[in-house]
Amino acid sequence: MSVTLADVAARAGVSAATVSRVLNGNYPVAGATRNRVLRAVEELEYVVNGPASALAAATSDLVGVLVNDIADPFFGIMAGAVQSEIGHATRKLAIVCNTGGSPERELTYLTLLQRQRAAAVVLTGGAVEDPAHGEALAARLRRLDAAGSQVVLCGRPPLGAATAGPHPLTVTFDNRGGARRLTDHLLTLGHRRLGYLAGPAARTTTRHRLEGHRTAMAAAGLADDAERLTAHGAYDRASGYDGALELLRRDPDLTAILAANDTVALGVCAALRDRGLRIPQDVSVTGFDDLPFAVDAMPALTTVRLPLHAAGARAGRLALGREDAPPGGVATFRGDLMVRDSTAPPRR
Repeated sequence: MSVTLADVAARAGVSAATVSRVLNGNYPVAGATRNRVLRAVEELEYVVNGPASALAAATSDLVGVLVNDIADPFFGIMAGAVQSEIGHATRKLAIVCNTGGSPERELTYLTLLQRQRAAAVVLTGGAVEDPAHGEALAARLRRLDAAGSQVVLCGRPPLGAATAGPHPLTVTFDNRGGARRLTDHLLTLGHRRLGYLAGPAARTTTRHRLEGHRTAMAAAGLADDAERLTAHGAYDRASGYDGALELLRRDPDLTAILAANDTVALGVCAALRDRGLRIPQDVSVTGFDDLPFAVDAMPALTTVRLPLHAAGARAGRLALGREDAPPGGVATFRGDLMVRDSTAPPRR
């Protein structure tokens, strides 16, 4: 039996009129009430505007692109490349959905895109490592697939093998390899007192980059130092500034700091300058991603260049069915080490 508006209202504990207002978006509804309604819609798999079987055969001209933060060049470059592929090749409309890094908002956008019968959905950036969220995400992706939407992951790893249902096409980065090459570069220069500023602990990108760093440190016999001299924070400048001060508190004789990304590295450089330390004469600094400003920083950042535009463009083509699926459904882009002026051998 089909789920009705009344069923959703009963599950959410509101009136049918309130459910209608939330779904139509034509009347203000309190945030907590709106969330209850959307949760009930998802749990009951309620489909707006007719039976699900009718919707499965007819997608719209809409393509959804989910990003953590559109103001972050990492996401902006990929989203722009996806949108360019879609705009140049078809008459479909790309909608960028800014989640703010919220797992709940990510799920909400996926439900809304299913309701709008999106032709395709591209999810960018690292995934949240939480079993409950992983199950909820997989459920949303299964519903999108059943409704005829092509789902592509861009900049995040593929779904785990144990995940039930179809596995989306994936365009990912070799974050482990890039981080290991950065750390190996510093070790080759002679550094042995290295601090690492990682991103949020619950993100796949954070874990993979940290694993690459620790693999290199362990190979050099520095596994204990790698554990002690790691601090976590957000992927922003403020976290780089505060994190650098924390690492210096733990070991005032650090000769190098590896940052989670280029934006964090800018904060690290500011903190070092405020402490009267020179880069790289006193402390070497590295970033990650090679965002547009990295080469113009003072000094220019040693970093790992990720082909963000190329990855986004490929994700866009896969979403539109304009390119054959990669072997195994996964395309991996390698990051290239870019050695610039922010790293040098330690002072003897």
